[in-house]
Amino acid sequence: MKINVKIENFLKKRPHLIWWVQDFKGISEEAAVEAVLNNGDWNDVQSLLHILGIKKVADIFRLQIKKKRNNYRPRTAYFFKAYFKEHA
Repeated sequence: MKINVKIENFLKKRPHLIWWVQDFKGISEEAAVEAVLNNGDWNDVQSLLHILGIKKVADIFRLQIKKKRNNYRPRTAYFFKAYFKEHA
């Protein structure tokens, strides 16, 4: 779990994306990807892609959905599988 200061600052400006966290210090990239893809709007997703890069976000997402249990809603997972297949 890598900690990224840009991600911390991004989430501090958007606490509604990860409302269950009190302290944004130490938020992993993995947790940020899940929160933004699940709870963000298209502008939030584009900002995340700009910060981390589309390949990295796609790689993190693909690892997360391989797990038997993940927190993605079926429609969200379906959309981003198709999106990253086409664009990453």
